[in-house]
Amino acid sequence: MGKYKIEYQRSGCIGAGVCAALCEKHWVMADDGKADLVGAKNEGELNVKEIDETELDCNKQAAEGCPANVIHIIDKKTGEKIV
Repeated sequence: MGKYKIEYQRSGCIGAGVCAALCEKHWVMADDGKADLVGAKNEGELNVKEIDETELDCNKQAAEGCPANVIHIIDKKTGEKIV
């Protein structure tokens, strides 16, 4: 189980592609021009994926670089929003 949770609101994605450029193992651009979080589960408005500390750096860069601010990373233990 991952120590962090990525929450991605795909409906707000503007298709800038920053996430896919910075973290291509976890983010890909779909045919509709929006990003997809690889391996995420759909939980209503959010796509959610658990990651561990080895996957944190590039996902954090993707979240920080997202101009639409629709990618958030949460520490599962503390509930703290990292990005």
